[in-house]
Amino acid sequence: MRTGWKKKTIGLAAAACILAAGATAGSAMAYFTTYAEAEGSQTLRLGMTTTIPDEEVYDWTKHIRVVNTGDFDCYVRVKVFAGSQLEGRLSFSDESGKWTPGADDYYYYSDVVAPGASSDEMKIKIDSTGLDQDFNVIVVQECTPVLYDENGNPYADWNAVADSTESSYTEADGEVAE
Repeated sequence: MRTGWKKKTIGLAAAACILAAGATAGSAMAYFTTYAEAEGSQTLRLGMTTTIPDEEVYDWTKHIRVVNTGDFDCYVRVKVFAGSQLEGRLSFSDESGKWTPGADDYYYYSDVVAPGASSDEMKIKIDSTGLDQDFNVIVVQECTPVLYDENGNPYADWNAVADSTESSYTEADGEVAE
């Protein structure tokens, strides 16, 4: 009787081992079938987007373009400062219709400016009637890199700031942008 008991125990243990091995084989096979190889490379360029204003003055009109001298596409905006003697004497125009005034006294260019390209011209006409003193019209330009939404549409985030003390891109409120 003892030999029968021993054979029965060994048979049950073997069946349990086979069932256990069968149950784990599916997950092991899934591990081995999800393996994939990739070839090739992608160049990662770390650079800055910088712009410079291109200004010419003739016929009491300041002609402004913003040139992208950086490495990436960007959006641009300009703000004009003048002394109190020119208050109400400046008029803004552009033939392309791509410059629009914002509530924050900036003029926003609607198109993306590619590296090496420039914005369309914006004109600031100065009414010099009765002016007998020197004055200066200062143009300040800013740029922001082009960002893309989940549908691939480009947009500008003028509240985002790049902190040079960290290696991350953060929102104006200090939170890390994702």
